[in-house]
Amino acid sequence: MTTSPDPNPEQGPATDTDFGPDDMPDPDSGAESEGCPFQPHRPGTAPTAHLPKLHGDDFATDPNATYDWLRAQGGPVHPVELAPGVESLLVVGYQAALEVLRSPYFSKDAHRWEALEAGHVPSDSPILPIMGPRKSLWFADGQEHLRLRTPVDHALGGIDPRKLRACVQRSAVQLIEEFAPDGKADLVSQYAGRIPMMVLTQLFGCPDHLNGRISAAFLQMVNGVDPAAAQDGLKDLVACLTELIEIKRRTPGDDVTSRLLERSADVSQEELIDQLVVITGAGQVPGTAWISTAIMMLLSDDRFAGDLTGGSLTVSDALNEVLWLHAPHSNYSFVYAIEDYLLRDPETGTQTRIPPGVPVTISHAAANLDPSLPTSQSQRAANTAHLAFSAGPHACPAQDVATIIAEVAIEVLLDRLPEVELAVPAEELTWRPGPFIRALTDLPVRFTATPVAGAPTGPSSATADASAVPAGQTSGQGPDSEGSEPAAATPPRRRWSFAGSRRGRGSSWAPSPPW
Repeated sequence: MTTSPDPNPEQGPATDTDFGPDDMPDPDSGAESEGCPFQPHRPGTAPTAHLPKLHGDDFATDPNATYDWLRAQGGPVHPVELAPGVESLLVVGYQAALEVLRSPYFSKDAHRWEALEAGHVPSDSPILPIMGPRKSLWFADGQEHLRLRTPVDHALGGIDPRKLRACVQRSAVQLIEEFAPDGKADLVSQYAGRIPMMVLTQLFGCPDHLNGRISAAFLQMVNGVDPAAAQDGLKDLVACLTELIEIKRRTPGDDVTSRLLERSADVSQEELIDQLVVITGAGQVPGTAWISTAIMMLLSDDRFAGDLTGGSLTVSDALNEVLWLHAPHSNYSFVYAIEDYLLRDPETGTQTRIPPGVPVTISHAAANLDPSLPTSQSQRAANTAHLAFSAGPHACPAQDVATIIAEVAIEVLLDRLPEVELAVPAEELTWRPGPFIRALTDLPVRFTATPVAGAPTGPSSATADASAVPAGQTSGQGPDSEGSEPAAATPPRRRWSFAGSRRGRGSSWAPSPPW
């Protein structure tokens, strides 16, 4: 696979398609179009009801119907409405997504968003906390991005995988023992929605009194229906992280926060907080979606259940299948063309003109389901060329950490509750609304009630003082037990097929796919 860094590549005859406010691209016209480039909606002008909506109940129920419709119009990029009054260009083609993500002619700087700078984006829009500019590596380019990313890579790179596994195992056991005697649970609110934050607070080295506050503040920020409540959650989260940074300046330890500070001499306090917010958000929200969706598929799809128990596929393979079919960050990478950019459709030769100032959103979900890619389960099982973690210089820096958390969380659940099954048909489950995250709202299950014979040894994983314990290692686990499964009241009753990750990833994560 090759991509051209030239914003106007000389690639033979092509049709330039300029997006106008009232029409979709016509790849079959065969004529040059000289209209104005795509312009976002302005208050007082014609409404954008004609644009496909990436919000609302219909989209949440079946987003693939929207992606299929867009593909049927021809071309790899189309105008859509992300939220009421907020428009974007959506890239749905795999090759086009890679080209944009890797191109130096696109910027992450949200200050380039002309509609936002001009005050044309509703101030109460639910997408502003995600797309609005911040002082984090997610919105930086070039040397500025490198300045902010280097400390994060150092901080995350110091996590010991064996200690992390032990940390996740212990946290998972604690959560399962809370609902095991009930014979039923909601695996979103009681398990998948809690375990990533429990692990993150330990990795951050949070002292006891901050663990619960950080978790509650973050969840209030991301789940609050009332904008004021969400802002209150953000304020409390910033206050907690500010206190954590000051603690680690005085008494550093073997944890993510301390390692972040080691390489942040030229990073401001506000930027440090934003980096921790980004790490927290990248771990909690998609982590919850990945774990819960994978459990749903394991319990409802005979392909997975049969193959897993038969040993031909591992839990790791099933998780990878989820990333292809239900990317947690479904539409999430936002970039802006630095100047007019011609994005070429490799099938038709048609070129689409992308103007500067308009947000370009990469649909990881649609790109992963591009019909030109392999579609069978066996082809996808060991193939990690999906775009669920994005690609290029802004590819997720915590892919290996996220994979370990998801794998171990599911393995422990299946070991402890081998008879677990969905309490409702899979088709009755509901999905979180909105364009960015593909996640279940709840996941009710039932199982044989399991009395808890005794509490886990050592302090609770939700309150362990990680400043005194190496990252990911809880008290009561000495060096000789590093990475081993923690003590629990009931031993595992069935071992589902599970193998170590095959994902060897470097700084340039998304390779050219091997097909």
